[in-house]
Amino acid sequence: MSYESSISRLPSPLKDLVVTSQADVGKTEADKAEVAQWIEKVAEGEVALPDLETQLVPRTYIVSNYLTVADVALYGALHPVFSQLQPAQLYSTPAVTRYFDHIQTRPSVLAAASALSPAFSSVSFDLASAPPIERKVDAPKKKEKAAAVAEQVEPTAVAVSKEDKSHEDKPKDKKEKKKDAAAADNGGKKKEKSSTPAGGKAAAEDAGEPVPSMIDMRIGHIVDVKKHPEADSLYIEQIDLGEETGPRTVVSGLVNYIPIEEMRDKYLVCICNLKPANMRGVKSFAMVLAATSKDGKDGGVELIQPPPGCKPGERVYFEGPDYENAQPLAQMNPKKKIFETIQPGFTTLNTKEAVWINPVTKSVHRIRTKDGVCVAPNFVGASLS
Repeated sequence: MSYESSISRLPSPLKDLVVTSQADVGKTEADKAEVAQWIEKVAEGEVALPDLETQLVPRTYIVSNYLTVADVALYGALHPVFSQLQPAQLYSTPAVTRYFDHIQTRPSVLAAASALSPAFSSVSFDLASAPPIERKVDAPKKKEKAAAVAEQVEPTAVAVSKEDKSHEDKPKDKKEKKKDAAAADNGGKKKEKSSTPAGGKAAAEDAGEPVPSMIDMRIGHIVDVKKHPEADSLYIEQIDLGEETGPRTVVSGLVNYIPIEEMRDKYLVCICNLKPANMRGVKSFAMVLAATSKDGKDGGVELIQPPPGCKPGERVYFEGPDYENAQPLAQMNPKKKIFETIQPGFTTLNTKEAVWINPVTKSVHRIRTKDGVCVAPNFVGASLS
């Protein structure tokens, strides 16, 4: 069924809301077909909250990665239900609640809904008081990685395990003596075979000096933002990072520098492998990358902007053969101060391009995606954090 046919089946004032919202009907033929299917489902009353919850967990919009009339139709159909739900019921479908709140705050939807008031009056949510969702993503990844290493070095797994344990529990000089003794007993070749895999793996983790490729940077999309109820200077954002587990909760101290209107629906760069931190009672699972004026915070703070057309979850990396194809750590160990060591080299060039400058070689490594370089909209010589 075509878009025109499906839209004609919507009841008023829902039909009026969709038509006047000026939302996209689909940028590709496939998107247009999917949009028409969703509007048809809405017209038939075939949208069930449990099924919608499952579908919306990894998504910002119901079709592709931009606002369409299908989102407006869904929002309008859900409005009578959501305007009557109690907090406990809202928290039972967090993905749908987050989605509904995101769609109702889109400027074009707001304008269309206001013209049809009170049919689609704004529904308020106290998302800051929602029960926290415990995210346990990193632990399974580490186990899988450990299992892969065990398969690769199976003949020497016991020896490697003992060597790793000695590295953690014993002083360095004892470790060296143990290696020397092993070399004397087993011969140079055996020592080389057991130490090379372990050494290679350790370097892929966080052994040695911190390097920028250890930092996991990705494109994020703010799908919801509120002021922290317990801290005047903090925002609580829901940021889509393209993960199946849905958006991450991120707390940022940007209230005094960036208006909330400029935070909404923003695409940005996130640091995703910092250890989660409790920020005035709300756990933050990432950090947004922002540029501070060379004159300090009094000169302004702005978000680092990714290239146009980026999608949530896309990899952000440092240019250069040593970093472009390197894998970041699953989680940076706060005791090793990896980010704190690398961060002083973050700045912006005269072109406003975001870069990391190696403090030793002075080589310049631009921060980019596959589509282009990330920039600070206004600042030259800024510091990034």
